[in-house]
Amino acid sequence: MSWFERVRGFVARTWPFARWPILLGIGFAIGFVLPYTLVLDHRVKTRVTEIDFSQPTRVYARPQLLEAGVPMNKATLELELQMAGYTEAAHVAQVPGTWSADGDTFTIASRGYMDPVGGELPRRVRVTLAAGRIASVFDLTANKPLHKTHLDPARIATMYGAEQEERIVVQLAELPPLLVEGVQAVEDRDFKNNHGIDFSSIARAALADLRAGRKVQGASTITQQLVRNLFLDRNKTLVRKFNEALLSILLDAHYSKGQILDAYCNEVFMGQQGGQAVHGFAAASWFYFGRPVQTLRPQEIALLVGMVQGPSYYDPRRYPERALARRDVALDAFHTTGLLNDAQWKAARAAPLDVTPKPQLVVDRFPAFMDVVRKQLQQDFSEQQLRSGGLKVYTTLDPAAQVYAEQALDDTLHGLGKRGNGLEGAVVVVDPGDGDVLAMVGGRESDTHGFNRAYDARRPVGSSLKPFYYLMALADPSRWNVASLLDDSPVALKLPNGKLWTPQNDDHKSHGEVPMVVALAKSYNLASVHLGLQLGVNRVAAFLRSFGLTDVEANPSILLGAVDMSPFQLAQLYEFIADDGHALPLLTLRGVLDAKGHVIKQYAVRPGKGQYVQAVDLVRWMMQQVTEYGTAAAIGNSSLASLHVAGKTGTSTGQRDSWFSGFTGDRLAVAWMGRDDNKQTHLWGASGALKVWMNLFEKLPTAPLSTAPGPGIQYAWVDPATGQGSLPQCDGAQQYPFIDGYAPPVQNHCYLQRLENLFGGGGSASTQPAAGTQQQP
Repeated sequence: MSWFERVRGFVARTWPFARWPILLGIGFAIGFVLPYTLVLDHRVKTRVTEIDFSQPTRVYARPQLLEAGVPMNKATLELELQMAGYTEAAHVAQVPGTWSADGDTFTIASRGYMDPVGGELPRRVRVTLAAGRIASVFDLTANKPLHKTHLDPARIATMYGAEQEERIVVQLAELPPLLVEGVQAVEDRDFKNNHGIDFSSIARAALADLRAGRKVQGASTITQQLVRNLFLDRNKTLVRKFNEALLSILLDAHYSKGQILDAYCNEVFMGQQGGQAVHGFAAASWFYFGRPVQTLRPQEIALLVGMVQGPSYYDPRRYPERALARRDVALDAFHTTGLLNDAQWKAARAAPLDVTPKPQLVVDRFPAFMDVVRKQLQQDFSEQQLRSGGLKVYTTLDPAAQVYAEQALDDTLHGLGKRGNGLEGAVVVVDPGDGDVLAMVGGRESDTHGFNRAYDARRPVGSSLKPFYYLMALADPSRWNVASLLDDSPVALKLPNGKLWTPQNDDHKSHGEVPMVVALAKSYNLASVHLGLQLGVNRVAAFLRSFGLTDVEANPSILLGAVDMSPFQLAQLYEFIADDGHALPLLTLRGVLDAKGHVIKQYAVRPGKGQYVQAVDLVRWMMQQVTEYGTAAAIGNSSLASLHVAGKTGTSTGQRDSWFSGFTGDRLAVAWMGRDDNKQTHLWGASGALKVWMNLFEKLPTAPLSTAPGPGIQYAWVDPATGQGSLPQCDGAQQYPFIDGYAPPVQNHCYLQRLENLFGGGGSASTQPAAGTQQQP
């Protein structure tokens, strides 16, 4: 009997018994497995085709300018580097993201960056400091002096979506070849040839587990790992295993190896910080090493690849010994597969882990500032775009100014001792040249979310408003100048409601007739009220409204600052004086890039023509007298005197609010102190907010305010007692600035006085101006 006949006979004998199981099996395959496979196949095609990795919006500070002449000190540059995530090198800095210092000379290996106005390439630079400024910048990469460069900006906040995933999506070609090949060498050596499942790896793993008596070796391919991340939960059931195998085969059938590897490198889980999960090698590079994945060295690539098997177990910050051992396993695999030669392998194995001390992952460093940033962003972007669109937001924040402002408020409150209990405060720092907000402190608990007093608290500003109606007067030079005598006698004004308004000077004294500059410097209320009444309360109110202060009522009390404003609004107001009459809106945003690096929004404002330029120059000079001999003379008597600060104190009725607004050549800051319950603080502007301002500027590098007269301004000798022109030989004569052509004519030639001195032996009259005056440049 032939073989064929024997088989046919066997089938004939067994068919009556086996036909139903076989038919049921075929039916099951056709009725369930095939449709189920088709369903999974549709999921695979849809999921991978529509894959849109969630990327958070990252928010950055402004880049630090490194240019000869820029105000800078060693402590501030070190703080800027620290805030930007740079690591101090043990020797001279070589690796991007590191720095070293030898005295006042810094070597910085910058990382490079791209922002809405361009960016910088990575380079090594030498920065030398001297006399509170940057003395020189030298490009060590190109071996030549450098006019200027910028440090890549510090990341200050992150806006996460519902997934809370930290991810930077990159193309496969953007990753280092060693990483792409290395992950295959460690995780799936047969990746290029298998079909989603590697049965030989499964057999090897099973044999290894059997020998060890426990699970010691994984058998999952890269495709299977990607399937688990994209499609499946973490339940270890037979159904999930079946789905994993089938989905892996389908994924491999529909997509190229490059597409699968691309998705894997962006999706692989690499660690956790709080509620944020780190996905992908590009994000992991920043998380562990503080620099782009393209700059990683072989030993760093090996650490990331090795951690794929267990990011928490091999966490290099918590378990460095485990991480080092696992990294070396990956390096050995690199060497075995020919990715590293002997010399490279030995050098990499000898290297330390070199991870940054802290994760380079920031949720929200500066809540008050970010509160305003979010409000401005929400005017231009949807919540979905902000939470998962992968935007890069570049702000105006100066990290050092922010830290110093927080410290200044904290130090002042603690310095008050028990008097500081219950007190709150706020600080706003601005670059008056362009209206950029450099720092914002919303309260004494500056690192927590809550009521933003810098932006949202409206409080009476007191005498802080006086410079603005003095400005109105000086804009009419035919009638007013800085030497004009103001009446500081008592005021009794009947209001429309029938009540009598009787303002007082803080010292409860009247000072007769005083020059305008003295009235502002000493903050005499009575003289200021007389000036305001002469100008007209309605005109003063209208002028203040022209700055956007919509809630100003034409009430005489506005002359003493009965106007509620936030520190942010007051900074906006003073920006006008600090920037030569340019009314620029205060900005917290510079621009926004999309996930692909394209500019989609810029916020820069071009200043128009300045208004009341000469009058603004005169007000600025008068405000400099405030800090020299007036209510803020503490500045003139301190180490800050050389900055020639222009400033103004403010105290609301009943000492409920303490204010100081002041600016140097390149920085304007407004400080406020008060209580949320509006109770008395027992602080004047000079005894509260002024201290915050001084504590800030004792640390903050800044340029002095010029004392030179601006265009259209001339100095002339005057007699402050009469407001009339005088001569330098006359007693009491002082030099004041005036708008060209409007200096008061000389009335006192003091010839008789000179003759008396000559023949009477009294000596010659002093030709030196009194304290608080300024020699003509």
